[in-house]
Amino acid sequence: MTNTRKDQKKTENDEMFEKLKAAMTAETEKIENSHNRKFDEIAEKIQSMEKSMSKVPKLDEKSKSSKNFVLKHIIKDVADFKEGNWIKCEREQHFNAKWFLQIMRNESHLGIHVFCEPIVPNKDEWSIETKLEFKMIVNDDNSVIKTFKCCFDDDEGWGYDNFVKWVDINNYLVDNKLTIEVKVEIRKMAGFGKEILMKFDESVADLSDIVLIVNDRKFYLSKYFLSLQSSHFKTLFSGKFNESQKNKLELKDIDPDDFQNFLELIHGESSNDDDTVEGVLHLSEMFHAPTAIRRCEEFLLEKSKKKSEKKFKLALRYGLENLKTKCLSEITTISDIQSIVSSDPKEMDVQTAMILLQKCLSFSNK
Repeated sequence: MTNTRKDQKKTENDEMFEKLKAAMTAETEKIENSHNRKFDEIAEKIQSMEKSMSKVPKLDEKSKSSKNFVLKHIIKDVADFKEGNWIKCEREQHFNAKWFLQIMRNESHLGIHVFCEPIVPNKDEWSIETKLEFKMIVNDDNSVIKTFKCCFDDDEGWGYDNFVKWVDINNYLVDNKLTIEVKVEIRKMAGFGKEILMKFDESVADLSDIVLIVNDRKFYLSKYFLSLQSSHFKTLFSGKFNESQKNKLELKDIDPDDFQNFLELIHGESSNDDDTVEGVLHLSEMFHAPTAIRRCEEFLLEKSKKKSEKKFKLALRYGLENLKTKCLSEITTISDIQSIVSSDPKEMDVQTAMILLQKCLSFSNK
């Protein structure tokens, strides 16, 4: 082959290489731009979510009460909600009682009330002290939030006859839908004690070396056993604190029934159910009792009938990784994500937010 033909062949090869290189570069840039757009979308959504989470109280700022839940109802076609109409929402069971909202429209206002029906043997002797937060929120500009304290002790509801003026109702609609939420914080309950599985009263006083007093109720216990189960009590009963020399201590801001259930659990009883597990989890975290936390998680994984979104919130709040993984694995649609993530994303870490956003993107690309 002559030098001229060799040079020509080399030139053709060089041109082909340059074209291939240019094509690869263009395709790479295309892929990178696509990835960058998705990355920017995810970053923007995470930034928005972090902004929302920054407004949520931190763990040490939360209420000391562990008994909280939200009643929610969506009126789907507000135009059909005529004067004199009322809605009795579906009952939900929380903490040995059934709760529901009743929403009505009178001549000039929208009214909202909360009702409570106890699940106890004697319905004539019960009471629940609560803090209720009623709200309708569309965005930061359009919101109504009203809060007050009340005590349920009969079949009468608590709430507002005149929550908002009906002429202003359009300010709170999204696609002609009205979303109403009531946050219920239980401060104190009476008359709801479940069957006691293990006694910690004076009948076991001769076996105890510490009396813990919770709301004037005495629990006779062993320092050694509590220290084995809880690093909090281990520290409290060590020689570093004055409390270590006392045989009586008062525990404040604790529900005695929750404490009874916690004690039964760490002493080997199967005291968890859907009404007690949240209170036990709250104390297990407070007292740094890992075995109790693990048993609560096992109950939520294997036996609990709670809704998936409630389990997910408990998993985030108390760091229950196995439960969180299970809840995330059960998400298969956008609707699942919408139901599992509330408008108030408490304790959601960035890693979990990323998983949910990636699922959103995968669903949207199908």
